[in-house]
Amino acid sequence: MTLLAAPTETRSGSVLTELGFTSEADVSLDTTRPGGVLRAKTRPNDGYANSAIAMHTCRIDDLAAGAVRPGLAETGFDSVDISGLAPVQRTLARVRAAGTMTEADAVELRSGVMGRSVRLSDGRKLRFVYAAPEGIILRQAGPNGVAVDPSEPMTRTSGHGAATAVHGDQDVRGTPVRQILRGAGPWLFHHDSPDGCNHWSPLFLVNLWIPLQQITRPLALMDERTLDRRRHQLRYALPTDAFLERNPDRRLNDIWMYLPDAGQRWYFTSEMDARRAYVFNTLSVPHGAFVVPGEEVAERLYVRLRRARDAVAGGDRAALAEAARGERESADNVATAPLRRAIDAMEALLSEAREGEGASALAAGAAFCARADAALARVVRKSVELRTVALVTPAWWPF
Repeated sequence: MTLLAAPTETRSGSVLTELGFTSEADVSLDTTRPGGVLRAKTRPNDGYANSAIAMHTCRIDDLAAGAVRPGLAETGFDSVDISGLAPVQRTLARVRAAGTMTEADAVELRSGVMGRSVRLSDGRKLRFVYAAPEGIILRQAGPNGVAVDPSEPMTRTSGHGAATAVHGDQDVRGTPVRQILRGAGPWLFHHDSPDGCNHWSPLFLVNLWIPLQQITRPLALMDERTLDRRRHQLRYALPTDAFLERNPDRRLNDIWMYLPDAGQRWYFTSEMDARRAYVFNTLSVPHGAFVVPGEEVAERLYVRLRRARDAVAGGDRAALAEAARGERESADNVATAPLRRAIDAMEALLSEAREGEGASALAAGAAFCARADAALARVVRKSVELRTVALVTPAWWPF
């Protein structure tokens, strides 16, 4: 296996950071699948194997800088405009404000997406013909891994953190696709796997990934053309007991995990909101969240500002002085402009809290708390994802 060397400098519009891959020690030959497919060791009750992943330094290019022109059938992912889906936008705005997603919200998102079309970057259309009720999730993650609300329980739709392990969401030959489609998945869906592919079908199983905000813990997507599937793609049985109610034969969800390689190419978008979304091939594309260089600064400010906000709300001058105390944090070495602006906003509020031993902030009261809440929310990654069946059609398609 070729490990990624840590580069000494970055190109314009790229960041150097770490992504989490499967440890080589956890890889073995899958004896249940012919053709030499590899498997990663299952870690029971451990989500995406977060405690077992191995971190590797990767260069991740910013799509906002024109790093590559994505395409669903080429790179495996695309960025689409969903601002015109008015019912969806209303539901997303409510979810963002609430910080949680209910079953009723999930139902509204399904109905707002099914039957609608979006335009891909190559001019073709992607029509969402079905949205699975099970795969609608709100994820939240604080800067550099700080907990947003440790007391929030994980449900089918909410309470999920960022998936730090590089993974692929579904094996077309595995559970539950195999049971649902009685083995017909490989013939129905466009996909690439270590032991087969389907490039002629216009029918895709796609993840519609919508960032409510993502200047921290953004999603990285691999250009699937740079993946050696036979060497680096691994079957993985994901335990779902903690967040899904399934029949015993579907308790372990067959997904993919990955090994790193210097030839892999990774992409993200430094600033993106709910007016645009990623669509990527659920069956084929490696992806995972990462920490933007500079998030450790945002984490320190987030913790201090949250304490300062609570002190102002409680009228506690001593607690406010303790929270505001400290050296001014610099954003000079932060990797992306959106994160630098967010750090500057939090630092400005803490500077205000230091003035006159907190007199200005305490006098402002609720107004200071509202501005602090907005600054804190800005550095919390929130994203909504839906699992959909979608049809790619020519630009002139009449429907």
